[in-house]
Amino acid sequence: MARTSSTEPAPLGPEDRRSLLGVARASIEHGLEHGRALAVRAAEYSPPLQQERASFVTLRREGALRGCIGTCQAVRPLVEDVAHNAHAAAFLDPRFDPLTSTELEGLHLHLSLLTPPEPISFVSEDDLLAQVRPGIDGLLLQDGFRRGTLLPSVWEALPEVREFVRHLKLKAGLPSDYWSPSLRILRYTAESVE
Repeated sequence: MARTSSTEPAPLGPEDRRSLLGVARASIEHGLEHGRALAVRAAEYSPPLQQERASFVTLRREGALRGCIGTCQAVRPLVEDVAHNAHAAAFLDPRFDPLTSTELEGLHLHLSLLTPPEPISFVSEDDLLAQVRPGIDGLLLQDGFRRGTLLPSVWEALPEVREFVRHLKLKAGLPSDYWSPSLRILRYTAESVE
């Protein structure tokens, strides 16, 4: 059973979910017209959207990834984070050309609203693998200057724990069989908003 920390925010209500999706889309449209993210004043939104919280914005067209940018640590109010990351996913993801206005129609937005990352204590890779919760945990890897994260939604494509962790290492620029005593893994969960 997933444990819930007292610091984890309650799930958003339907109105807040719609509001966040609207802000994400508006920020992309603003970027197409003005070349920058939509400026959002958190005080104009409900208290849950004003809380400092980390988010990722994933864009898809016809089922294919079109951009994904986010933050793992809360650095600003959630509504501002979503506006910033939506713009970045559309125009600054280095894997893709900037989004064009012709791609806006049919663009699917998925928001992942993260809980604060918590470290996992482990003594070996097998110990780590035994503690990871498939389908629930997003993982953040840190080792020196190397960092990488895989969102909980990635379990749909990588349902096996060992493969999930191998891909996490590759995302951090490390070999898939990499192991070091300095390796840190943190876990978080994410509320999905579509």
